[in-house]
Amino acid sequence: MNQTTRNAGSRSTVVRLFSQLKGQRVRLTVVAVSIVIYIALSIYNPMYSALVIDHLWQSIQAAWRDGTPFAITWTNMGRELIQLSAQYFFTWIFYYLQSYLMANVAESLNLELRNQIARKLNRLPLRFFDQNKAGEILSRVTSDLDKIAEVLQTGLLKLLVAIGTIIGSLTVMFYYSVPLTCIFLVFMAASVVITKLVAKQNLRCAAERQETIGELTGVVEEFYNGRNVIKAYNHEAESLEQVTAAVEKNRAANQKADFLTNCVNPLIRLLTRLANVVIAIIAGKAMLDGTMTVGVVQAFFQYVNQTAEPLTEASFMINSLQSALASAKRTFELLDEDEEIPDPQHPAVLERARGNIAFQHVSFGYQPGQLLMRDISFEAKPGQKIAVVGSTGAGKTTLVNLLMRFYEVNGGQITIDGVSTAQMTRGGLRKHFGMVLQDTWLFGGTVAENIAYSKPDATREEIVAAAKAAKVDYFIRTMPQGYDTVLDNEAANLSAGQRQLLTIARVFLCNPPIIILDEATSSVDTRTEAEIGKAMKRLMDGRTSFVIAHRLSTIRDADIILFMEHGNIIEQGNHQELLAKKGAYAALYYSQFE
Repeated sequence: MNQTTRNAGSRSTVVRLFSQLKGQRVRLTVVAVSIVIYIALSIYNPMYSALVIDHLWQSIQAAWRDGTPFAITWTNMGRELIQLSAQYFFTWIFYYLQSYLMANVAESLNLELRNQIARKLNRLPLRFFDQNKAGEILSRVTSDLDKIAEVLQTGLLKLLVAIGTIIGSLTVMFYYSVPLTCIFLVFMAASVVITKLVAKQNLRCAAERQETIGELTGVVEEFYNGRNVIKAYNHEAESLEQVTAAVEKNRAANQKADFLTNCVNPLIRLLTRLANVVIAIIAGKAMLDGTMTVGVVQAFFQYVNQTAEPLTEASFMINSLQSALASAKRTFELLDEDEEIPDPQHPAVLERARGNIAFQHVSFGYQPGQLLMRDISFEAKPGQKIAVVGSTGAGKTTLVNLLMRFYEVNGGQITIDGVSTAQMTRGGLRKHFGMVLQDTWLFGGTVAENIAYSKPDATREEIVAAAKAAKVDYFIRTMPQGYDTVLDNEAANLSAGQRQLLTIARVFLCNPPIIILDEATSSVDTRTEAEIGKAMKRLMDGRTSFVIAHRLSTIRDADIILFMEHGNIIEQGNHQELLAKKGAYAALYYSQFE
């Protein structure tokens, strides 16, 4: 990527970032007015102080010549000193006002971007989550947005104040002394050159730092979730090496970015001190010669500090803004990800599906032009049990994901009761399904709330009935608070089988016409599996059900068995028919009972 392209990308990111602030025009207007007043007071105060000090100095000299005591009264310097104090007080008031409002603007922007990302994540296809680590996504929602808010509420404000203060102060400095101002500008020009050189490198380093943060978060999150497996296979050392490598990569990126951000400040301060020394020598001589007054000299030095300090801050904040710009770019990249196909404007509606499901010449691939499934066709009658079997990676879960519209088909169509699923809203489609996955998910809340996740308005009696149907009621009642026992977000105090039983209870509660079981009993013991099997049989009675299973003994009573291999259905029929064919299904079945 060349420099022109990077600059264009940076400008578009800035424009887009500020377009997010259009809803805060009132606050920003007040901030702008406060900045203008603050800068005006900051410029006027030294000028007025010059008059006050010169008047004070003349009054002291006159009293000394006359041999009379010097006293400050209302008419003799009192009024001017009070006015000067009031000016400095109001300067502070407007500084506080703009800082408070800008912090409000920054946090409101942060909130709005987080809400946009939250809505975006709900619209992203399952493919996005398959291709991106959870830690990488989390870093964009947390650290990237925090960086934007931090720099916006401090860096941008200081930069705007710095620009206004520098312009105003230099104007007055030229008015007081052109030679002294030119000397000061020579030193400050060197500061600008240094800042520009550093800023080019800092943008690249800032982007690299945020990327390493995302990588580190992803690695840590992955190893935390898999800590038991890591320990079981004695891979602590290897996982530590990977974490250490990610930490070291992040450390190196942080070191470079922090060095570039912080090295500018001392250099500019050094140049400022040298400028002060040179100006002090020349201004002192001018004061002795009578070409400059005491008040003007002190005012000039106030302007030097007012200009030099903002220049120092501006250089520091420009580099910080580069980091925020990199974070904003990553945020907008997430917001620009391709979304799911929108729901139809006039969708077909099924009040309650009968469960007649047909795959008609369906083809699908995760990547365009790379089909996994080709010409998949079968039909499930209402109330039938459809078993999907095959080796790992054969496409079993993908098949039900297409049925739920987690993925969109590339060709053909899937119908429910003769209605294409593509003509229905995703919400309208999925309300007809109850799904139990191999990987259980329970959220932080009570046992009753977790069961009622499928039907939030369920009564306690309905929840208990669902738990009894899933053979989990007795276990729940042995817990400290029964159905009101609070689970953490991982339900770490429950066994894998107990967690699975609770998710099965959800399906019982919502009473769907179509059921999907993806290895639903893989985590329970044989006795519990048998009990659940009886309950499932009652539940599946009169309902269309799809069962993904590795243990073929659990699906011998299926009406249709689909044997999949490499994404395609190579055999279909009932148990007896497939055994009679003596094909792939028969070979797999007999291998499990040798």
